[in-house]
Amino acid sequence: MPSLNDIRSTFLDYFKRNDHRVVASSPLVPRNDPTLMFTNSGMVQFKNCFTGVEKRDYVRATTAQKCVRAGGKHNDLDNVGYTARHHTFFEMLGNFSFGDYFKEEAIPYAWELLTKDFGLNKDRLLVTVYHTDDEAAGIWKKVAGLSDDRIIRIPTDDNFWRMGPTGPCGPCTEIFYDHGPSIWGGPPGSAEEDGDRFIEIWNLVFMQNEQFEDGSMRALDMQSIDTGMGLERIGALLQGKHDNYDTDLMRSLIEASAHGTSTDPDGPGKVHHRVIADHLRSTSFLIADGVMPSNEGRGYVLRRIMRRAMRHAHLLGADDPLMYRLVPALVRQMGAAYPELVRAEALIEETLKLEETRFKQTLDRGLRLLDDELSKLGEGQPLPGAAAFRLYDTYGFPLDLTQDALREKGRAVDVKGFGHAMEEQKAKARAAWAGSGETKDAQIWFDLTEKHGATEFLGYDTETAEGQIVALVADGKETGSAAAGAKIQIVVNQTPFYAEAGGQVGDSGLIRTDTGTATVTDTRKAAGVFIHIAEVSDGQIARGQPAKLEVGHTRRSAIRANHSATHLLHEALRRALGAHVAQRGSLNAEDRLRFDFSHSKAMSADEVATVEAEVNEYIRQNSPVETRIMTPDDARALGAQALFGEKYGDEVRVVSMGRLAGAGKGTDGATYSLELCGGTHVARTGDIGAFALLGDSASSAGVRRIEALTGQAALDHLRRQDQRLSEVAAVLKAQPGDVPARVKALMEERKALANEVAQLRRELAMGGGAGTAVPETREIGGVKFLPQVVAGVSGKDLPALVDELKARIGSGAVLVVADTGGKAAVAAGVTSDLTGRLSAVEIVKAAAAALGGKGGGGRPDMAQAGGADASKADDAVKAAEAVIGGAA
Repeated sequence: MPSLNDIRSTFLDYFKRNDHRVVASSPLVPRNDPTLMFTNSGMVQFKNCFTGVEKRDYVRATTAQKCVRAGGKHNDLDNVGYTARHHTFFEMLGNFSFGDYFKEEAIPYAWELLTKDFGLNKDRLLVTVYHTDDEAAGIWKKVAGLSDDRIIRIPTDDNFWRMGPTGPCGPCTEIFYDHGPSIWGGPPGSAEEDGDRFIEIWNLVFMQNEQFEDGSMRALDMQSIDTGMGLERIGALLQGKHDNYDTDLMRSLIEASAHGTSTDPDGPGKVHHRVIADHLRSTSFLIADGVMPSNEGRGYVLRRIMRRAMRHAHLLGADDPLMYRLVPALVRQMGAAYPELVRAEALIEETLKLEETRFKQTLDRGLRLLDDELSKLGEGQPLPGAAAFRLYDTYGFPLDLTQDALREKGRAVDVKGFGHAMEEQKAKARAAWAGSGETKDAQIWFDLTEKHGATEFLGYDTETAEGQIVALVADGKETGSAAAGAKIQIVVNQTPFYAEAGGQVGDSGLIRTDTGTATVTDTRKAAGVFIHIAEVSDGQIARGQPAKLEVGHTRRSAIRANHSATHLLHEALRRALGAHVAQRGSLNAEDRLRFDFSHSKAMSADEVATVEAEVNEYIRQNSPVETRIMTPDDARALGAQALFGEKYGDEVRVVSMGRLAGAGKGTDGATYSLELCGGTHVARTGDIGAFALLGDSASSAGVRRIEALTGQAALDHLRRQDQRLSEVAAVLKAQPGDVPARVKALMEERKALANEVAQLRRELAMGGGAGTAVPETREIGGVKFLPQVVAGVSGKDLPALVDELKARIGSGAVLVVADTGGKAAVAAGVTSDLTGRLSAVEIVKAAAAALGGKGGGGRPDMAQAGGADASKADDAVKAAEAVIGGAA
């Protein structure tokens, strides 16, 4: 029986033999489609190839594309675990032609692969075609020998694909497998088509037309092929299963879940194990591609999936976090095909463990609230939307998680009521998508790349260069020239200006021609061209002119130092805190650096000091910063750190710096920092100058942020710190080195004096001062009562004063009212022998009310409160007497 890994390899190898380029799966975060939340099909990474906007060095491709459908219109979340073929994560096998071959080759490829390489029974296969596609029907008859009753013509959009309302479109042919009459269901297009007898296994899209707004179509100049076959579906078929969750890969994850919870994988918790297995894949791959749980956008969808899985783990009886312990089982199954899982394994485990630990703290309380609300409802009555919203707002239960929990109880949620509550409270976390993508006006940059080629970057070796202006863009359109004062975007054939990427800000500087000068304020990159954002500061510049490009040297040098220091910082953090540390974002600007990294708690003072010292140690080492170009696989084999979720090309720059103590020359394993990086760096670590770590803070859940300074900025910071220390030492009349001890002594002296003052105030209040009357004890209903009105005593000193008065009377009640500048503080005490029938809390509440205050609290033997009017102290005493008299 072939494994899913075998099936994936067979598919890719088949098309490789037929001259297709095997292209790696693109990340789950689309780079070229602002309308998509996640990559949901194999064609996403080739969209610009199909439209002709982008050209590559191949016209045939094949992929195994990782896909997620859990948000927006492509959302299978609710059905996962309950059906045989729904997943949040799946793999889409596909072959693609960009204007190369068409139907007459695509159909034979599919038939040969299915019947020969996969060995499917020809008699069990049937197909659908669009009802007017006689060409496809004829090819099926010729190639496969299918009879008319096994070529079903479908007149609906089920067999006609569109990229959008306008643009490329075309008919489809879908291949179905007949599981036989023992399973209920009818062929596609019949009344029983929703049954499980006939299962679609492959869809071939013939991209042959272009549709216009008026509904008319014309044949495309470049006709293309886009196919998609779910690995899980074909895997179940080839393994003799009727359920995707019974395939070897999914079964191994289900059994890992069962082992982790000590439950039966096929018992009452079967659905829970299936949900966990599916969600383990989607959450792990999303984290590996750079998505982190949050309350918006992709991060919110990730959190929803994680929490749904965690609730199912809870229902299986898992008392401790489970999901992170299943990651090694997933890596064993899929790490060879998707090495990003291996690289991100520590990060995935850390993220899952942190999220599940936090969620478990609120899960029990949320479920109790849900049960309480259900107990108030009649049989089958839906949960009110307001209650569902409280679960969301207070306990972080997404609506679909509540719906999932109620589904098992046969109930629904008032979704409209939930939406109304959401709008009323203007909740911050919404499952809304604001779009994504790198640039909305990418078309013009693709056009420029097609016309002039990509910009050649020269800035690794120089800060000045000669180039030619190939385009000027203003307001999204090309223009021939620009005069002084015009804001313009300049494209040249080659440039030393670094375009913002990888956390490093874009360069600024000057572009000069014979007729004018432009001041560049920023540099960006799109579709291979560098965009110099500028203002014409003098004269006029024109398209086609030769130009001299000058990067601002001082700013570039500071940026370089900060970027190189970030590499040293990253490695120092990994060594100090653990292998789970991974970059989650960075800023390398001219005035500072900022580095976000995965870590679940604040750094201690010792950890901060250790990291800062280690970075400075390697700066002083003054080792050369070396750069090599190699393949991503070779770089990772060396142990180079990569930014998770970043898409790398066929070649990458590997930047190494620092030598471990005692290491011999030329040994990669002895390199301190080794990272994939496209940024600019110093020539030697000593060029950084110095490193001053300003501190660490929280950036988001599970992510910490460090800010630091380098070079002259770091020295200026340290000089300011030294100056402040000298100023403090002068005030203390001490040497700078003696300041900590002197300050400590002053603090202890201050504390002693404060205690002494407080004691004197208490003694004065107790009658120990000259001319002060000694308080008199009264008796109310057989209970001694000692009231005292004092001034110059703070509220925090009252408990000690009450204790002293209680000790004086032996048995009874005490009330102290202090004038604190017009307002009042009040405290009451009851000796322990009387707390059974008299409470200090009741006494203080009555006294506070008389003073114009509210409430009061404490213990039966000691309580405190405040009041608005100290002049009513006598009323407070009378109120206390009334309470004591009533209790007596």
